[in-house]
Amino acid sequence: MDSAGIYAAYYERVYRFLLGLSRNNDLAEDLTQETFLRAMKSADRFDGRCSIVTYLCSIARNLYMDHCRKQRKEQLLDDVQELTSPDWSDALLDREQALRVHRVLHELEEPYKEVFSLRVFGELSHAEIGALFSKNENWSRITFYRAKVLLQHRLMEESHE
Repeated sequence: MDSAGIYAAYYERVYRFLLGLSRNNDLAEDLTQETFLRAMKSADRFDGRCSIVTYLCSIARNLYMDHCRKQRKEQLLDDVQELTSPDWSDALLDREQALRVHRVLHELEEPYKEVFSLRVFGELSHAEIGALFSKNENWSRITFYRAKVLLQHRLMEESHE
């Protein structure tokens, strides 16, 4: 299948995948375009071990994660400015709780950390997560459950210390 055929066949699927991750039409559209551009530039690396849509969604996920990392860096600058405002104490308490959860999540082993993040923050289905890892939907469900149990256990341990 040529580039135009791949684009026509999979554009909607990749766009919906990114829309589910980002919840932002414009961002999903931009990242979808970038996904196909990167896929065409690296077409020689596609070895056929997975479906084309899985390959494209992997590229899309990586682009989205890069975008999120960039946004976090920009948000840190905004947060520093906000903490200098008079009503910073409530914001600080919410941030401390969120930071605690993210810190414990960050310490989880793979694939638990990524599966949990894709399911909760990316709002992907278990079937989509399984496909990204070249596994089945049941593997995703079990891994997500185990990640949730680990996260809860570690948060409880941390609160007792």
